[in-house]
Amino acid sequence: MRRGVVVNIESTLRSVVQAIEAAEMMSGREIRHCWTSIGGASIEGLISRGVVAVSGKNREQREISEADIDRVLEAARAVDFPVDREILEVIPQSFTVDSQSSIRNPIDMIGVRLESEVHIITCSMTSAQNLVRCVNRAGFMVDGLILQTLAAGTAVLTEEEKDLGVAVVDLGGGTTNVLVYGDGTPYATFSVPAGGNQVTSDISIVKNVSIETAEKIKIEAGCCWASLMEYLDEDIIVPGMGGRSPFPIPRSLILEIIEPRMKETFSLVKDKLDKIVSSRPLGGGIVLTGGGAKLLGAADLAAHVFNFPVRLGQPLPLGGLAADYRSPEYATAVGLVIEGDARARQVMYSGSEGKLREGGGHSPIGRFVNWVRGEFF
Repeated sequence: MRRGVVVNIESTLRSVVQAIEAAEMMSGREIRHCWTSIGGASIEGLISRGVVAVSGKNREQREISEADIDRVLEAARAVDFPVDREILEVIPQSFTVDSQSSIRNPIDMIGVRLESEVHIITCSMTSAQNLVRCVNRAGFMVDGLILQTLAAGTAVLTEEEKDLGVAVVDLGGGTTNVLVYGDGTPYATFSVPAGGNQVTSDISIVKNVSIETAEKIKIEAGCCWASLMEYLDEDIIVPGMGGRSPFPIPRSLILEIIEPRMKETFSLVKDKLDKIVSSRPLGGGIVLTGGGAKLLGAADLAAHVFNFPVRLGQPLPLGGLAADYRSPEYATAVGLVIEGDARARQVMYSGSEGKLREGGGHSPIGRFVNWVRGEFF
């Protein structure tokens, strides 16, 4: 994959097979269905509004029902998109009942006119199809696509942070994806074409080492905030290419390569973020997730660039192997489990009383949910 888009189906499906086989060996379970995240440059977001008249038998007391919510959200979805794009998420922001605005849940309220404001997230149809095709050809069924940063936010954010306003900055390999929350819900999403791969490439080019060696240097000895380096002039031994002898590189030189690239990435994010959050403060600051967030000093450099409080986004504890999955690089994966569980329950439950559909617990999704509950909750 490159910048969140599949560029080689065969290589991608091999990676999918290897990852799921490893998960099967650890869990002792056979996997057939999965939830898949999508992000990168193919993602776009916009705000839309919908208006409907509240239905009801009694004209004097029209009580808003789930059916009214569904109708107003459907009206908000009625946006003219290009033929090559499809809707990925429709996230309600707030509702207005007659003249009363900023309502989060209007169920059972009395009103005549119901209006909704939603955040619609779209993705490239071809990018989504190629991603699903990779997973299907690997032998697995995709139950649904979930926005990558939405999954990460589900795993690492508290409700208080969402209410105050917070930006999830997911430092991926080819892109850095951002999802901004305000008043409890996401309201903006974007990505910048820079990520950890550019850092690795810079090390490879400047120090004349292979990409694999550069990646190892970045992970084991990389830093982007000078004050955190205990031994700035400590040398690291790098294997030579083409039979050459190993040679030393001072860690201070690695810092000089990594820091400008990371600062540039954060600056690109800040430029877009400043245009979005001018009217909505980020009281919850910035939360860094993704593999790039593990780079030593990433949070300190981000706090310097953004001028906001910054923390690393470790998935909230869910039981199980917490020491293994509580790392920023696993935020999206943990979020997919949580989001997948929630959406599977919506599929299995029907009716206003929330009763399980007949046979739901024996379906593939039902078995998956039961396993998640047994292992983690």
